[in-house]
Parts: sequence; C-alpha cells; structure tokens
Amino acid sequence: MNVIVIMEDSLRKDHLGCYGNRWIRTPNIDRFASEGIIFDSAYAEGLPTIPVRVSLLTGRYTLPFRGWQPMEQMDVPVAEVLWDKGYTTALISDTYHMHKPRMGFARGFDYVQWIRGQETDPYITDPGVEVDLSRYSGKNWHPAYPGQPERLVQRDFEKCLRNTAHWRGEEDQLIAQVLTAGMEWLERQVSGGRRDRLLLWLDSFDPHEPWDPPSPYREMYAVPDYDGPLITWGGGFIEDWTPAEVRHIRAQYAGKVTLCDTWTGRFFERLGDLGLLDNTLIILLSDHGEPLGEHGIVKKVQPWPYDELSRIPFIVRLPDGEEGGKRLDAFVGMPDVMPTCLDFLGVEGPKVVQGKTVLPLIRGEAEGMSFGVSGFHGRSQSIRNREWSYYEWLGIQMARSVKQKPELYRLDRDFTPPKPAKYQRERDQAERENLIDKEPEMAKSLAQQLKKFIEGLSPSPGDLMAKAYMQRMGAPPG
Repeated sequence: MNVIVIMEDSLRKDHLGCYGNRWIRTPNIDRFASEGIIFDSAYAEGLPTIPVRVSLLTGRYTLPFRGWQPMEQMDVPVAEVLWDKGYTTALISDTYHMHKPRMGFARGFDYVQWIRGQETDPYITDPGVEVDLSRYSGKNWHPAYPGQPERLVQRDFEKCLRNTAHWRGEEDQLIAQVLTAGMEWLERQVSGGRRDRLLLWLDSFDPHEPWDPPSPYREMYAVPDYDGPLITWGGGFIEDWTPAEVRHIRAQYAGKVTLCDTWTGRFFERLGDLGLLDNTLIILLSDHGEPLGEHGIVKKVQPWPYDELSRIPFIVRLPDGEEGGKRLDAFVGMPDVMPTCLDFLGVEGPKVVQGKTVLPLIRGEAEGMSFGVSGFHGRSQSIRNREWSYYEWLGIQMARSVKQKPELYRLDRDFTPPKPAKYQRERDQAERENLIDKEPEMAKSLAQQLKKFIEGLSPSPGDLMAKAYMQRMGAPPG
C-alpha cells in the first residue's frame, strides 16, 4: 500500500465546489471528492505555515507549545518512522519556509526536491534581472503591517517578480512544477518495478499569494468595476482598500484556485495511468484559508483565527474509491494526518503522537471529536463546535486597535463567499455578530472547555526544546 499527501497552501474550503461553492471552477478536486470522504469540520490548529507543518509531520498539537521555528531534534516526523520499515519516501515542495537553513523538514525522506522561486525566496538575486512595475498597482507594496516601511515591501515585491521573470507558460507556475515533479518521481518508481510501500509528500505553496494566475485564469472571474493595474500581493486593513480593489483581489485568488485545480487534476489522471489508484491512500488538504476582506483584513496580517482562515478542506480517498461520496462532520485536523498515514500502512506510531487516525471515523467505528481548536501560539486561541465559535486574545497583535475582549459567534457553517462582483465588505463573512455580551453562559462554557483541552495536552521533549529555543532567540510568541 502507498500514501500520498497533497498540501495546497492557503486553499479556502469555501472556494471549492465540493464544499458548496457555485461560481469557482474546481471540477477535478470535486471529482476527486466524489470518490473520497469529505470532512466538513476540519480546522487548522496551530497557525500558520510552519507550526502547521510540524503538526502534520509529527501528529502533535503545536498551539500550546510552539510557534514559528525549526523542527526540533527530539521531534519524530512520519518519514523517520517509516525509515527502517521498507518504505521509499519523497518530499517535493516549493514552500521555501520549510527549506530555510536549520528548519529540518526534510528529515527522514529518502528523496527531497525543493522547487525554488516561490514568493520572496532568495532564488534569483541578480539585480540585473529587470522587473516592470508599471503593470502593477501600488497596493502590491502598500504596508500590510503597522510600521512596515513601504520601500522594504516594494523590495520584496520586486524580488518576487525577479523570481518569475523567466516564466513563459502555465507549466512554469509553481503548482505545476511541484505536481509535475511528483508525477515524475512516481513514474521513476513504477518504471523501476516499485509500485508498493511508497510515501509521497507534496507540499505546494499555491494558491498562497502572490495571486498571479496566467491567462485564461486571470480573466475567468474578472470584475467589471475594476480597471486598474494588477494587484497580486497586496494586503492590510480593509479601510485602506476600495471595494473594487477587494473584488479584484478576490477574483485573482479565485483564478489561482482554478489553476491549482487544473494541475491537481493532471496529477490524479497520471496516478490512474500508472495504476496506483487501487492501492493508494490520498489525503488532500490545506494548511489554512485566507482572509479576503473578512473581519477588516486582507491576507494574514492579524493573528485572528476566524473561520475564513482556520477552516480547511480535508478530503481522504481510499484505494479504488472505497466509501466514496461519504461526508463526515466529526472535527479533524493537522495532528490526525500522520496517525492516519501510519494506520493505513499498518505501522505503529510513536507514543508521543496526539492526533487520531480518521480511518475508524470513515468505517463508522468511532465518533470523533465534537469541537475543534485553532489559533496562533501566544497570540490567540479559539474553540468551535457545530453551532458556536469562541475567541480569546492572548498577547502581541499587529493591529491598529488591539483585541482584548473575547468574542463569541453563532456560526453560519453553510456560508459560501459571493462572486467578487457582489462582495460587500463586512456582511460577507461566516461570523458576523459578536454575541459575547448576549450569551455569557455559552461563552463561559466554551472558555472552560478550551482551557481544559489545552491544559490536558502534555508537552513532548521536542516541545520543551522548542520553548527553550524561543526563549534563547528572544522571539515573541508565535
């Protein structure tokens, strides 16, 4: 048996047809979902990018213990567990944060391929590579955080353009490069006679910004009331944006989602051609969503784990599409991925693993958790059930007005975003009215449940080393 994990960074659940969206074209992921099991209550736990990857690879919760930092020596990632069990493993990724010095995310993998040039990856540093800023709006280098110098944001944006100046076609897009490299690795395994005991971990940074889809994706969702230059990387507080600019960036993001769907479909098609669909578990998910005007921000410029950021797509396809078409409402998340992979392969995991395999949920042998947690280490934490979400603010926030008072919302869990042309700021979000003063008993109950859950999580040796690392580096929490 084989396992393939496909991570597509910043992919909003509510932008996929299989999760209720009716205007963004995602036929390939939707088809995959029809053959798989859709989890409707999947949430990212310890946000954002790097803590999520630690949780994915180790099966442990990170929210109470660590923020953005390298893997620790005492962590036990999934590839190391499989290292002496006869499995051939590969990590292919363009997520350059994982590739930075000392991060250690390649540990245990037999084959590692880093696809370079994503976002501000220091890939092409030649200042002689010309970039043309005339096509782009100044919003691309408008400071997203208070106190951030505009000249430094513009420098980073120019670095992003320099990385992609040599691109000529759709196949140069980074989602295409990652999935093509995954296909080629599988082809090499099959041509060498190996069709079993494979683990392929694909980690794509798309559809994360920059939202720069090529034609025809760029024009698919274009809004008529925006005729200005391109915005592909801008972010910040909503009062600095016009409604037309927000509609434009939403359209750009939607185009990137459809681009990702196209190449994901090509990967699945190649899996079928190679005859690997009948003995492979496939997990498709994202690390988080993306604020696109909701709650007053564009991009992850605040440590606010509202539903548009923390709720994720999570789809599992069993060999031959067994149990295909099933939807489950149990709460699942990042720590559950590693134990699911090991359970499917019949390999015992480390005792420090905190997540639970989702296979008993799929078989109807377990009910799973009735709530999910999410937040930024040292900055925010939240809990939600099927009706309510509750938020606490813990410390440093990069905000013009720092949040201090807890928030409580009645969830509209069927909310899907409107087409960009119909977007109207604060009204178009899943959590609208803060009910903290009207429902104090519900808030108190959820706060107690959140406190009990977090206090019940024991640190691992790696978590204790992480705490020491952060104190040594003098880094703020998160």
